[in-house]
Amino acid sequence: MAAGEHEFHTVGSQDVYAGRVMALRVDDVAMPGGSVAVREVVEHPGAVAVAAVDADERIVLIHQYRHPVGRRLWELPAGLLDVDGEAPELTAARELAEEAGLAAAEWSTLVDVAASPGFTDEVVRVFLARRLSTVDRGEIADDEESDLVLRRVPLREAVSMVLSGEIVNASSVGGILAAHAVLSGAVTPRPASAPWQDRPHRWADRRRG
Repeated sequence: MAAGEHEFHTVGSQDVYAGRVMALRVDDVAMPGGSVAVREVVEHPGAVAVAAVDADERIVLIHQYRHPVGRRLWELPAGLLDVDGEAPELTAARELAEEAGLAAAEWSTLVDVAASPGFTDEVVRVFLARRLSTVDRGEIADDEESDLVLRRVPLREAVSMVLSGEIVNASSVGGILAAHAVLSGAVTPRPASAPWQDRPHRWADRRRG
């Protein structure tokens, strides 16, 4: 069989852990030479992030504590796809309102970012939001989100923050660079409801049944 033609079938699977925002399973996968390899997979509900850019081409960033890395990171507003049946673009609009107190009249899809496809199915869709207006943030959760710092940064400065290593969150890196490419006229974004081939589904399926 020529390289690139093998079908990587899962011949066995074991659930190890199921938590609030992730699950871990171990799969036995058929390899090209006839052997079976063990692959540990972190299941994730998927997420959305929002590159909200105002009329002055300033992008909205949040400074938020991230416990796994032990420090606050500059990121785009974002949130999990954890409401069953909610379209990703609606999740994005809800998260933008809750985290930044903003609504947008114009939405499009920028990029889909696979966080680390070697061990997790997490993929984040990043939207571009334009024509912003202020809305009520509602009740703020009593967790890391209660400590959020909001800042509007010129888009070119945000690109510099990415390239200097000041912004390291993967979906924020991809979204900021993509927003810059779109707003510079280099490319055209996809519609907000564009097909999403790699949207995670195993975590949601597990929750349903």
